[in-house]
Amino acid sequence: MAVKIRLKRMGAKKRPAYRIVVADSKTQRDGRSIEEIGYYDPTTDPVTFKVHEERAISWLDKGAIPTPTVKTIFRRAGVIEKWQEARSSRDKSQGNN
Repeated sequence: MAVKIRLKRMGAKKRPAYRIVVADSKTQRDGRSIEEIGYYDPTTDPVTFKVHEERAISWLDKGAIPTPTVKTIFRRAGVIEKWQEARSSRDKSQGNN
């Protein structure tokens, strides 16, 4: 099963708000998701988003692929950098044993 981290549209007509979800790549955009790990509201100024970093890093470690928009949100939140640091430190510790 290919897993993606993507946006699920919520909110009213012409007032979009999104949840950042982990879902099977074959499910519909607003279909069933495995887990919700944050939200994104593009209508506010500045844009509002919240990411549960530990869960996002956990899913990235498991091989979940973020969509381009979610990847941008993760970069702004600092999740990508923390994930890469954790991955490199894990690789270094495994190399020493």
